[in-house]
Amino acid sequence: MDYVKTNEIDPAKLDAIVSRAIGDLSAGYGGVMVSIGHRLGLYKAMAGAGPLGAQELASRTGCAERYIREWLGSQVAGGYVLFHAVSDSFELTPEQALVLANEDSPVFLAAAWGVPASMWSDEEKALEAFRKGSGIPWGDHDGRLYCGVASLYRNAYKASLVPEWLPALDGVVDKLKTGASVADVGCGHGHSTVLMAQAFPGSRFRGFDTHRVSLDEGRKIAAEAGVTGRVAFETARAENYPGKGYDLICFFDCLHDMGDPLAAARHAARTLAPDGNVMLVEPFANDRVDDNISPVARMYYAASATICCAHAISDGGHMVLGAQAGEARLREIFYKAGFTRFRRAMATPFNLVLEARL
Repeated sequence: MDYVKTNEIDPAKLDAIVSRAIGDLSAGYGGVMVSIGHRLGLYKAMAGAGPLGAQELASRTGCAERYIREWLGSQVAGGYVLFHAVSDSFELTPEQALVLANEDSPVFLAAAWGVPASMWSDEEKALEAFRKGSGIPWGDHDGRLYCGVASLYRNAYKASLVPEWLPALDGVVDKLKTGASVADVGCGHGHSTVLMAQAFPGSRFRGFDTHRVSLDEGRKIAAEAGVTGRVAFETARAENYPGKGYDLICFFDCLHDMGDPLAAARHAARTLAPDGNVMLVEPFANDRVDDNISPVARMYYAASATICCAHAISDGGHMVLGAQAGEARLREIFYKAGFTRFRRAMATPFNLVLEARL
């Protein structure tokens, strides 16, 4: 069946969309190679080692040389590794190492490919959800999702949460220094909770989530960081977690995943101290669809369609915000919940950092 007439095709526009599609397809193939390089320790073996031959890298990592050589070719083609033709050797630059080898780097991205891998694995669930309008609970996804998301957010939080985001809020750092009560709602693996506990030893922190596997991981992370005595992780929903008089309530990249974000905001209003602060960190988004045209927005919309909206629908679907909700819609929710002040404290290319007060 012919969908368009050949004489209606603009060759230049066709070339542009084909080039874009091939670039995207290449990126998808390349992501598999990045994940393999990360999981086999290939990038770590190359970091700081200078030029290496394929056989030397294979020996260092216990892998087969023929596979390693082909993998290295993919890395050179993708601009992730340098090739020295004279010596037939390959080198990972310091900048490339920050993105691909250093797991503590704020721009480390190699493990993030677990997220699209989980999306592909869950494609049949997504197809059914699209057709039926049904939801997919967070805990029903492929296990690579949780590690990929945690890895992606952990380093961003490590780089920005304590030095930049908290100081942007009104009086919060002083409260945390003198001793505050903090609720981290939707805490996941608890990286944000633990980072705050490490920075402010006089304060107490409670992380709440509905995903028990993530909470178990959070307890391990807290124990490794030596903050177990001041951090507690508990299974609870955003609209009924225990406690009152919190000086700071945090929602890190999670409010848009909830089936009833208004109920979550109302519960925050009930449990917040009169002079307390709510810190709302959400994926960066402008308020109009046509102002959200960028690689980051595209990534967020895709995750929203298969993960965020899917969970919100499974969670009751009273208000399905999606990962590109935008500041105006979020402000409306908090005003409806009884807050009287709402402002953008700061923004990054990836996040909006918002503050609400009673």
